[in-house]
Amino acid sequence: MKDHRVFFIADDDPDDQELFIKALKEIDEHCYCISAFNGEEALDKLINEKLHHPDLIFLDLNMPKKNGKQCLKEIKQINEIKDIPVIIYSTSAEKKDIEETTQLGAAFFMQKPNRFTELRNALNQIISHNWG
Repeated sequence: MKDHRVFFIADDDPDDQELFIKALKEIDEHCYCISAFNGEEALDKLINEKLHHPDLIFLDLNMPKKNGKQCLKEIKQINEIKDIPVIIYSTSAEKKDIEETTQLGAAFFMQKPNRFTELRNALNQIISHNWG
């Protein structure tokens, strides 16, 4: 049984990653964050870092090598990680993106907030939700 929560963020923007991790640490200073800068790296880490499977996976849609939709589709086909809730974390608010990612198995679609306090509040609600 682990004594801290583990989160995974895949986002090609280092500033967005830094703010995301900072917001999570303000919510739960004991959380552990694994990060990746593209969908290919995300899948590699999720498959090979078996000791720290995350409680939640956050995926940006627009990433190089493999985008968020491609990454989500592959995650949902891998037995060891397919049941981990995936949150799409994107600047997009397109209905098409929301519908497509939901069909692919995303648990939630979160539009990236413009302000840090909004990000922290949104993440607090998401990580407090019972995804089981």
